Amino acid sequence: MIEAKNLTKRYGDKTAVNDLSFTVEPGRVTGFLGPNGAGKSTTMRLLLGLDKPDAGEATVNGVPYRDLARPLRVVGALLEARAVHTGRSAYDHLLCLAQTQGIGRRRVEEVIEQVGLASVARKRAGGFSLGMGQRLGIAAALLGDPAALVLDEPVNGLDPEGILWIRNLMKSLAAEGRAVFVSSHLMNEMAVTADHLIVIGRGRLVADCSTEEFIEQSTEQSVLVRTPDGALLAELLKGKGAAVTTTDEGDLDVTGLEAARIAELAAADGLVLHELSTRRGSLEDAFMELTKDAVEYDAGVPTAGGVK
Repeated sequence: MIEAKNLTKRYGDKTAVNDLSFTVEPGRVTGFLGPNGAGKSTTMRLLLGLDKPDAGEATVNGVPYRDLARPLRVVGALLEARAVHTGRSAYDHLLCLAQTQGIGRRRVEEVIEQVGLASVARKRAGGFSLGMGQRLGIAAALLGDPAALVLDEPVNGLDPEGILWIRNLMKSLAAEGRAVFVSSHLMNEMAVTADHLIVIGRGRLVADCSTEEFIEQSTEQSVLVRTPDGALLAELLKGKGAAVTTTDEGDLDVTGLEAARIAELAAADGLVLHELSTRRGSLEDAFMELTKDAVEYDAGVPTAGGVK
């Protein structure tokens, strides 16, 4: 289990992390989200003892990272996959790390096989593609068979096959009972990967809940109605308190009434329905809505949802 307790970190007159508390539970993938400048990278550095907090404490299984005798056996981390001696082979890089932690060669071979680098294990890491580099970074994180993992943007720059591989790997690690803490800017990927979300803005906690709850609380469901009686149905639904707009295709987009109620009202008036489908907002919609006041750098470009 990873725990942050009232973490605060300042750089000069800027407060990067502000009284931040949360827990990353074992057995699930916890997504870590926030706009640029929200304090995500600083928080991860605090968790891993790379920065010292001005206040508060970060622990892994109840122990600060700096006090762990063999940290790779407790928590694996990927903060910068390219932080590798470019002249070393993947095997030698992992072996060097293993020897600092009392980990044997067999484990090095196991993680190389696990991440799919067996065919290039003896090649210099400096010649690796971005995807291969990410796999090597994941191998280093897994080396000590840790109970917790901290992964910063693990899908960054990967092709679809690589993204699917890392997604399935994180889910399988959580299914084994490990605590998986992962940051990403890819909302669609987090929507299908993370069971739970920690969302921050300007260094403060914005949300700490399940992914499903986050989407439901932050976006409004609507019902798409396809009918040849659009004008009549729209007036009927507006009279019942619904908000109704007409799409470019001539369908009705209805909020304020559930699909079952819309069907009942249409049937009572003898109106024909061809289709009813309930649509809920996306994780991206929810994220943009909840963090719109916590964006440090606003380029002024409207998003797909219309929020700048």
